[in-house]
Amino acid sequence: MHRLLIIFLLAILPFQASLAQDIETKAQQAYIIDFDTGTVLFSKNEDERMPTSSMSKVMTILAVFEALEDGRLKLEDELLVSEKAWKKGGSKMFVEVGKKVKVEDLIRGVVIQSGNDATIVLAEALGGSEEAFAKQITEKAREIGMENTHFTNASGWPDPNHYSTAKDLAILTRYMIQHYPEYYKYYGEPEFTYHDITQANRNPLLEMDIGADGVKTGHTEDAGYGLIGSGTRDGRRTIMVLNGMASMKERGEESGRLLEWSLRNFKNKKLFEKGQIVTHADVVLGEQETVPLKVDEDIYLTIPLAGSDKITAEASFDSPLIAPVEEGARIGTMKIYIPSYGQVEKPVYAAESVSEPGFFEKTMAKLTLFIKQNL
Repeated sequence: MHRLLIIFLLAILPFQASLAQDIETKAQQAYIIDFDTGTVLFSKNEDERMPTSSMSKVMTILAVFEALEDGRLKLEDELLVSEKAWKKGGSKMFVEVGKKVKVEDLIRGVVIQSGNDATIVLAEALGGSEEAFAKQITEKAREIGMENTHFTNASGWPDPNHYSTAKDLAILTRYMIQHYPEYYKYYGEPEFTYHDITQANRNPLLEMDIGADGVKTGHTEDAGYGLIGSGTRDGRRTIMVLNGMASMKERGEESGRLLEWSLRNFKNKKLFEKGQIVTHADVVLGEQETVPLKVDEDIYLTIPLAGSDKITAEASFDSPLIAPVEEGARIGTMKIYIPSYGQVEKPVYAAESVSEPGFFEKTMAKLTLFIKQNL
């Protein structure tokens, strides 16, 4: 193990997963991450399967955003309202059977008004039927890393085979914001009027002046009250998924408290720049005795604003290296140790090549090495 020359002091403080032990929630499932780094700030039963209620609609709208991006839909397109969509119970946009509705209005009808009717109109346009669309979005879920999710409908209507997890819904939300930031704006709109009926956005976070700009609430008898929330402060975004709360009041209190905590108590810090030399490795039987090692990406960590412990980094690799060494070859692993948390591992690579010497020089080097090993 080779200790690097970098020791991070004072301003670079460790992210502590153990902070999660100092904060609790009444939610049955919870998962909070930093948007940029993916660092988990808090988790509770994050892989537990749960009914998703209307939080499923984020996946339906992701499919709509994807269709807008690839040209299958346009915001001004008008879609026909089927009898199935018109008849659907629960939350409604109040579309009329046989009429056509603009895609942009339907998007707002889903993300702001949580309309099950609007959701089905969009699903039928993209899938031909809601059932076929559910298969499509289940495949999309697998594609983006949602490993414990299955959809049987577009709205989150109760079904024992329709489920996800807090972790998967966070993966979904992060993917959506990363890939479709220009459309994400709809989630932050406070209200929408259709057919002279104005409905307010059901997301309580939007009224709290804490930087929230989305995402989606949900509620069924089996699921309890849930919420996917996101917001920014000082250029940093967090994503939060909570589910299984007992009331709207409890959902508002818990989501506001936890989003504020996640935005207030952490920061993101660049520790290494792409291509930065972090240490050197000894080389034998080569034309030079050492080779510099580098990282091949910018390395950021999410760290708390409180504390004074040090972060240290070490490189782990077989030493000495034996020539030839190719530039760009992976040599080992850099382990960044974060007190009270653990470690983050990143690969390190040879920053330049080391070739073998000529026959005579190589023979002498082997002899020297043999002597050293047998002294």
